[in-house]
Amino acid sequence: MAEWIYFLHPPQTDFAETMTEHEGEVFGEHFTHLQKLLADGVLVLAGPTLGPTNTGITVFEAPDEDAARAIMESDPAIARGVVTGELRPFRVSLLRGRE
Repeated sequence: MAEWIYFLHPPQTDFAETMTEHEGEVFGEHFTHLQKLLADGVLVLAGPTLGPTNTGITVFEAPDEDAARAIMESDPAIARGVVTGELRPFRVSLLRGRE
């Protein structure tokens, strides 16, 4: 299974501290969505960068680019226009617990 990464680019700096109530609700849906991907064995890891630039990263598995794009575009934060997504092929070269 191929590995992919998508970045979630927020609309402004300090997004985590300045998001509106609506954006916060959408990010609640985003978190639930990622929990489901994790439970389904699709998600490898996810989280935001800290500091003034809160770029989110999601590393996951998908068989091809079309499937990977569909997963990224189903993320509520992207689908509802709160952030923009950027998809790239990725390789997990080293990961604790993986040989």
